Amino acid sequence: MPNRHVINEIIAAYANAALEGAHNMGGRDAVVEVRNQLIQILEFMSTNIKLRLSLDDEVYTPEQRKEIARNVFAGYNPILVELLGVMASRGDVEKLRRVYADYENLIVSKLDFNVVDVTTVVDLDDNLRTVIKNKIKNDLGRDCVLVEHKDPSILGGIVMSTMGNYIDASLRSQFDQARIVMKEKTDGGEC
Repeated sequence: MPNRHVINEIIAAYANAALEGAHNMGGRDAVVEVRNQLIQILEFMSTNIKLRLSLDDEVYTPEQRKEIARNVFAGYNPILVELLGVMASRGDVEKLRRVYADYENLIVSKLDFNVVDVTTVVDLDDNLRTVIKNKIKNDLGRDCVLVEHKDPSILGGIVMSTMGNYIDASLRSQFDQARIVMKEKTDGGEC
């Protein structure tokens, strides 16, 4: 069994190959597309245990595992399909979450921009998009690409996240906080 340093090098190699391939294929847009598709695949695989186990199962030959990965993910970016095929053939699919984390870090360290998920109730207009980008650029010191999501359940406001850091300025979180405060016992002396 390889030690953790070897495993970390393998993960870094997968992430670097995906980043270089995506960047050479289509620049920043392809890099962001692969990142977003990695998130979709991780979510899908977290709910599909049979697939996840099949891609790492040594009952199948490496070629069969590679073919399973290619068939299941055929509609995704070709760089990602190839990466998943190689990982499946080597029994490394369980490392995919860590490959994604390294991929995110490489976007920042090698390409010098952040991918920021922005969730609002309505579509962003160009003015608001510019304001958000400028704010993030000032805070993080580098350019960013916004990945926009609509979610009516936040009721209003905005939720932003990048590399595991969240800013939740949604009405839903403010209502939740108010509910917590109102449930707390008081001694009657508060204003």
